[in-house]
Amino acid sequence: MSTHEENAEIERIPLRTFTEKAYLEYSMYVINDRALPHIGDGLKPVQRRIVYAMSQLGLNAQAKYTKSARTIGDVLGKFHPHGDSACYEAMVLMAQPFSFRYPLIDGQGNWGAPDDPKSFAAMRYTEARLAPIAELLLAEVDRGTVNFEPNFDGSLEEPEVLPARVPFVLLNGGSGIAVGMATDIPPHNLNEIVSACIHLLDAPKATIQDLMTHVRGPDFPTDALIVTSAQEMLRLYEEGRGSVRARAVFTRENGDIVITALPHQVSPAKVLEQIAAQMQAKKLPMLVDLRDESDHENPTRLVLVPRSNRVDGDRLMSHLFATTDLERSYRVNMNVIGLDARPRVKNLREILREWLEFRRETVRRRIGHRLERIEQRLHVLAGLLIAYLSIDEVIRIIREEEVPRGALMKKFKLTEIQANAILDLRLRHLARLEEDKITVEKEALEGEKLGLEKILNSKARMKTLLKKELLEDAERFGDARRAPIGDAEEATAYVEQDLVSNDPVTVVLSSKGWVRAARGHEVDPRELNYRTGDEFLSAARGRSNDPLVFIDSGGRAYSIAAHTLPSARSQGEPLTGRLNSPEEARFVGLAMGAGTSRLLLASNAGYGFVTSLAGLLTKNRAGKAALSVPKGGLALPPVTVGDGDDPLVVAVTSQGRMLAFPLADVPELARGKGNKLINVPGAAFRSGEESVVGVAVIYESDRLLVVAGQRHLSLKRKDLEHYLGERARRGRKLPRGFQKVDGLEVESG
Repeated sequence: MSTHEENAEIERIPLRTFTEKAYLEYSMYVINDRALPHIGDGLKPVQRRIVYAMSQLGLNAQAKYTKSARTIGDVLGKFHPHGDSACYEAMVLMAQPFSFRYPLIDGQGNWGAPDDPKSFAAMRYTEARLAPIAELLLAEVDRGTVNFEPNFDGSLEEPEVLPARVPFVLLNGGSGIAVGMATDIPPHNLNEIVSACIHLLDAPKATIQDLMTHVRGPDFPTDALIVTSAQEMLRLYEEGRGSVRARAVFTRENGDIVITALPHQVSPAKVLEQIAAQMQAKKLPMLVDLRDESDHENPTRLVLVPRSNRVDGDRLMSHLFATTDLERSYRVNMNVIGLDARPRVKNLREILREWLEFRRETVRRRIGHRLERIEQRLHVLAGLLIAYLSIDEVIRIIREEEVPRGALMKKFKLTEIQANAILDLRLRHLARLEEDKITVEKEALEGEKLGLEKILNSKARMKTLLKKELLEDAERFGDARRAPIGDAEEATAYVEQDLVSNDPVTVVLSSKGWVRAARGHEVDPRELNYRTGDEFLSAARGRSNDPLVFIDSGGRAYSIAAHTLPSARSQGEPLTGRLNSPEEARFVGLAMGAGTSRLLLASNAGYGFVTSLAGLLTKNRAGKAALSVPKGGLALPPVTVGDGDDPLVVAVTSQGRMLAFPLADVPELARGKGNKLINVPGAAFRSGEESVVGVAVIYESDRLLVVAGQRHLSLKRKDLEHYLGERARRGRKLPRGFQKVDGLEVESG
């Protein structure tokens, strides 16, 4: 043959066309024959072949356990020519009660543990047989219910799908990754799914919301709490996509927190590792110990020991839910191969309706197969009755004729099947009693035939049969829901302030802007040691986790966490090292307290307003603008506003004028210049002759101390009546000797 003739037999196609066709064929193979479950039996091909091979080996629920290697060998040799380890892993998954909601295989030996699902022993060590519930997949496989196809080498036949009596596609769920698509179907409760199927049979136009009165949600094979909201669950079942959140269950025992159930497929060892890592990183100072007390009686028992009874256990668990696998989200993508052999994401109603269509066709084929068998048996029985009516002639023909079969067919007008049945009779079956048995059997079969034909010809009878069988299977294999469904608050992790101990502290600020913190409230800030040329300026008392704010002379506010400040045993550190304040500005004061605390901010121009401490907080090192200060003016130290009755604001100027008025007259603002508190002439302020040197908030039991050089004027609340007036007035003159005032101090009663 010439080279030209050889080349003529070679098909030539573009590489692009070839690769596109090859990849498409590979994709369809992976989708249909490997990764996605079929809506009929809910199984992938490898799972179906394992279950069918075990049934062919006679490994039903009553059989003896057989080595797993024997099963895997049969599966690989007869139906599934792929890797033995992957096939065995698929078998293990169907035997693990913590992986499958309704395990199809009953295993003996080490089949893994929730702590490490892949810690199972090799197949030469483990033994297995089918679980009782596998009967719902196999009971009707030999009754003409499903189509069979040749195996990979054409030597055997295997079912295209198993005739499931219940919707295993939802009961055990499944996950898989194909080419360009994936599936994640959560497991469900048998009783709930059967109830929904019956409701859909009775009301074909039922909505998904109607079906959800039966199917409350997924039912994982653990006791963890499902915390997905009803709205999210409805959207999930309507779209066939979404997510489900499951959360660990815990109790309190003698102050300890005991975790008794973990989300599906969560390893206790991994959870302990995650919590221990946070403890080592000092992110859980409220925990002192962590123990795993799980045993045979308590498969999950993780004990967390708080530092004291004051630890908020619910808040601690909320943090752990947010930062560990104690709460887990499961992706849901109900992508299945439908009856049309095409993969598609289906909602709950579509899956149940299509499965009921599959089940109806299965039952119809089962009944048709049974009717065919009845017809065949009745045909044989009719021939036997003819023989019994002429038994002597039959015996004569058998003894004397050379070809008795043909003679019988000719004499009594029998078919070949009937003649063979007569010839196969044993002598003991020629008794009169046997004739009576045949008559009884014939009548029974005719009655059964009539009943089956009525079912096939009546939609109502077919529906009744479907419901009856579903209820029988649910009664036999159904169980109570394992995974409870409930409402729960969103889990939130601790922020830095939550991890700070709640201890009393005193924060001290010097005139040069150095800051430090002393433990407790008993320390006298004025007696602390200061750097040369520096002195005490201001102090604030609070808790170590309270917000802390500094105000500079330009009216900007800055925030620093109190627990990060250096100890008062040292001379502190400069605020300029932590904050980016303007060079011309200096820090004039600080405030500390709960976030709801209020402050009075004022400038030496006589303007001010009340604001919240929380509104001044910022993470910006450059601070945030709070009080607008006029040109040439300065901000005064912030004044904390307490909770007493009828507080008065007292403002005093450098020229010895003082005004007192109700705090209620001062506006509450977030930022700005504020309103005029006391009238300072503009010309005098601009020339530097007069300015406000102090403001204070006075309650009934407080004393006000006016400082003028070495002189101090102490005034009780009732002594301020002389200085009462309307806000923004000029105020009254202080007594002689106080024409030049340095500032105000308040002594709490």
